[in-house]
Amino acid sequence: MDKRNNVVKFGGNPLTLLGKEVKVGDKASDFTALTPDLKPLSLSDTKGQVRVISSVPSIDTPVCDMQTRWFNQDAGNIEGLVVLSISVDLPFALTRYCAAKEISNVKTLSDHKDLDFGLKYGFVIEELRLLSRGAIVIDKNDVIRYVEYVPNIEEQPNYEKIMEVVKQYL
Repeated sequence: MDKRNNVVKFGGNPLTLLGKEVKVGDKASDFTALTPDLKPLSLSDTKGQVRVISSVPSIDTPVCDMQTRWFNQDAGNIEGLVVLSISVDLPFALTRYCAAKEISNVKTLSDHKDLDFGLKYGFVIEELRLLSRGAIVIDKNDVIRYVEYVPNIEEQPNYEKIMEVVKQYL
């Protein structure tokens, strides 16, 4: 298994990311995660649309909450765009969170069971068994057009750059 050291930090401490690092131009690997109602959803289920994958450590933290709400409000209702917010939170926590925060334009997914997304896209934090913060843009033909592994997990991804790339491929 691939390991990358000192790619991201949390609280100033370097962490190890597990899984394959993806790059712009790579073919997006299919993955399956669970929806809040415990049904599997695969990347291939959204084929033919532009996708943003928003990776967060846990929706129960302030920065992850801001990231998820930003995508829900500012990107989640753009025609032809699907936003997948993924974490290792349990599906039950995602259900509670979405209801409490009125999240309806973003598909929240749980990677807790198999870490299928996290390992295929290089977002698993070895020390915490959480996903690192970041974002990926995948075009209609399943080509990765943007990848961001946010270097400091306590900071937000570059929303402006993400949306700039999204608009190029809609």
